Amino acid sequence: MHTWFGKILVFTGLLIALLGLAVWFAPKIPWLGKLPGDIRYQGERFTLYFPLVTCLVLSILLTIVLNLLMRR
Repeated sequence: MHTWFGKILVFTGLLIALLGLAVWFAPKIPWLGKLPGDIRYQGERFTLYFPLVTCLVLSILLTIVLNLLMRR
């Protein structure tokens, strides 16, 4: 009965570790956040930055990877 809770904890821990690695290595990926289509607006008092295309590319890559992992 409690095995599902253990699986959820392990999966959550792995997800947090992967997010930590992504944050750690993100500055070393030169194209991350600088793709054509990323929105950047700089006003006098604020800067709005939304990496739209970068989010789409990462979403597609993660979808492919997770689909491949879940099929096994």
